[in-house]
Formats: sequence, structure tokens, C-alpha cells
Amino acid sequence: MGRHGTIAGRKAAQDSKRAAVFTKYARAITVAAKNGGDPEYNAELKHAIDKAKSINMPNDNINRAIKKGTGELAGETYEPGRFEGYGAGGVAVIVDVLTDNKNRTTAAVKHAFDKYSGNLGTPGCVSYMFDKKGIIIIEKTDATDEDQLMDTALEAGMEDMKTYDDCFEIITTPEDFDIVKGSIVSAGYDIIEGDIEYVPSVEANPTDESDIKNLKKMLELMEDNDDVQKVYTNCSLDLTE
Repeated sequence: MGRHGTIAGRKAAQDSKRAAVFTKYARAITVAAKNGGDPEYNAELKHAIDKAKSINMPNDNINRAIKKGTGELAGETYEPGRFEGYGAGGVAVIVDVLTDNKNRTTAAVKHAFDKYSGNLGTPGCVSYMFDKKGIIIIEKTDATDEDQLMDTALEAGMEDMKTYDDCFEIITTPEDFDIVKGSIVSAGYDIIEGDIEYVPSVEANPTDESDIKNLKKMLELMEDNDDVQKVYTNCSLDLTE
């Protein structure tokens, strides 16, 4: 979703909503484990587990979620879904969900759009403005050699690298994501975040303060919903601040 926000800001947001984030990641693990409980043979499950471990989810939680997915433990059945629409100021929004009640989730997402001057659209109405990419975030420290990091990632197949005040953002194709990430880890770099995401190819630049305020509130309401896994926008501003 555009700029990811500062590392400190992301960590603070995760800490304040840790229980909710655990719930979201546990659902992702459960759904991924339906295709096999061994992450060595299930890339989707491996990604989900890596994300959970990045926020220090206890192993007991991870294992329980896997067992629910494989049927070893009873649990709800979650189905993936996607909503697309426009937020205030014409900002494109994609909402990915995992839900056990599509009607409930649809109503909640529509309410968030409507409440904050947005519009829920039809499938495909904004996704053409996004590209699916692998995103790897590495914290910038005095010990990080930017040139060496770039060489390592380039050799592994990265597409691009962006430099921010507190981090480096490495961009890959979805197909090369695991290879690039593995090479970076093997080279000794600590990855703050790594995931397959939707990156805007066309950005919106809202300037009206009321639109920006509504966008922030809409995203907050959506992300507080346990059914919502991820929200992407093409807003050029950091809406997490």
C-alpha cells in the first residue's frame, strides 16, 4: 500500500493490536495448511508461518493453526475473498479477507467504505492499477552496506531497491521472492517484513485534509476487523501516521 510507514510506526501498530494480528495470521496458516501441513512442500504455508514468526507468534499457536487446517483439530472453515472500491479522494482500495461468513464480512467492508466517503465497487474495478510483487523490508543501520545488499539481491534476481530514511525496500517478482529472500537471509541481513503484496502502478495524491482523515479512519476500521487480512491502497501518502 504505497509507502509502508516507518519501521517504528509499524512495530508500534503491531504491538498495540498483537492479539488481533495473531488471529489474522493464525487464519492464514489454517487456510494454507489445507494444502498440506509441511511448509517444506507448501510455499503458501511457509510464507504464512514466516509472517507469524516475524511478530513472535508462539509456536503453540502456529502448530494449533496448522492442525486446524489439516483437520487434526476441529475449527472453523475460512474462505478467501477480495473487495475492491474507492476511498475518499478517489483512492483505489483492495481488501483481502479470510472469512467463515461472507455475508457478515461483505456488510462490514461495505459499511467501512460508506461511513468514510468511499464506494464499494465491482471485482476488478481497481486491481488493474496494481501489480503483484514480492516486497522485502530490511532495517537500515550503520552496519548495513547498501552496495553489498544491492549486489546480493541483484544476483538473486531482484527487480528494484528503494532507500528510505530507516529501511531498504527490495522488490521482486512473486516467482523470485523466495530465492531473493533466502539469499538475503543467507548473507546475514535481518528482514523486518517480507510478503507478496499488491503495489500500485498508478498513485493517487489526495490533498484535502478531510479526505485524508476519512481514508485513515476507513483503513483503521477495516484493519480492526478480524476477517480482513490486508488492505492495499494506491495512496502516495503514509496513511499509518
